[in-house]
Amino acid sequence: MGPWLLLLPLLAPALRAQQQHFMEYVERRLTLLEERISQWHDQSSRYSTELRDFKNQVLGMLEAAEKEREAMRAEAESAAVRVDRLEREVDYLETQNPAPPCVEVDETLMDKQVATAKQRKNEKYTKLTDCSDTIASVRAMKILKRFGSASGLWTKDAAGSSEKIYVFDGTANDTVYVFPRMREFTLFSSTRKAARIKLPYPWVGTGHLVYDGHLYYIRQQGPSFQVIKFNLANKTVVDSSVFPAEEQIPVFGLSPSTYIEVSADEEGLWAIYATKEDEKNMCLAKLDPGSLDIEQMWDTPCPRENAEGAFVVCGALHVVYNTRLPSRARVQCVFDVSGTLAPEDASLVYFPKRYGSHSSLKYSPRERQIYAWDDGYQIIYRMEMKKKLEV
Repeated sequence: MGPWLLLLPLLAPALRAQQQHFMEYVERRLTLLEERISQWHDQSSRYSTELRDFKNQVLGMLEAAEKEREAMRAEAESAAVRVDRLEREVDYLETQNPAPPCVEVDETLMDKQVATAKQRKNEKYTKLTDCSDTIASVRAMKILKRFGSASGLWTKDAAGSSEKIYVFDGTANDTVYVFPRMREFTLFSSTRKAARIKLPYPWVGTGHLVYDGHLYYIRQQGPSFQVIKFNLANKTVVDSSVFPAEEQIPVFGLSPSTYIEVSADEEGLWAIYATKEDEKNMCLAKLDPGSLDIEQMWDTPCPRENAEGAFVVCGALHVVYNTRLPSRARVQCVFDVSGTLAPEDASLVYFPKRYGSHSSLKYSPRERQIYAWDDGYQIIYRMEMKKKLEV
């Protein structure tokens, strides 16, 4: 018998004791693991319940928000309907009220006007056409697009039959964009469909005009201003003339960059301007489109203050007014050089509500509509006309 066999009876109790301790250790670890699994199960169940409750709460909030959104949309639509109805009522009331006077009534001004009228007996304007229309109202407004800067000018040829669209972006530049038709100008937001005409001198303001194949634009040279006649066909300067007015000031109180507004009507070309000699009111001049000579000049009763633009229709100056904080523009002063239409008999014409204020208003005598630039938006106003004697 070997020595290990003799030791087995002695080692057996020690081995059983170690085995017992190991089993107790394993049981303790298993018990701890079971406790942790149970704790995890409880926490997971609690988290699932909380998540389900949170999901139900969020769904309820989303449903409530959707109901509030629908209610707010309904309220906004109702408010828009009420505002539209209110605007129509305001338009009606405004057309029923008489136009406020264009000038302050004082004896000094009246005496000055009478004296001026007596001095100009031999300067009575002789009409070139039988045009006797005046604006009754704005029949329709069409917003074409938004293009370029906040201020600018767009127009067609006021005398020719061309369908080209001429765009002057900004109040100081030397490049004119030319679109072949209204369609190209309307459909494309960029200038890739436009030809470019680089002028020999930069323009200033927004008082330019395209008339009978020529561009008449304003150039500033020191304190004086020139009217440049530019041939659009051969891209050359045909003529230029220094405007015969001293110490010129901006013609419109709300458009400080425009010193001369060149306008066209059924009678031909006109220039609207202002000087320090009578800085309250505007002046009007009849231009010879061929030589750029001044054929006749008038001091008008139309004030510069709060004026944003002007145009001439059938020999009558129509001045558009607004407010410093842009509101609803209106034709509030009319001066007829032939004396057919008295200022107090002219219709008070309101333009539909728009985005801001006009930087240019170009009347097209052959289309009887106005091309306007309003805070970067290009707008067409179609005019309702009637005879002056019917006003």
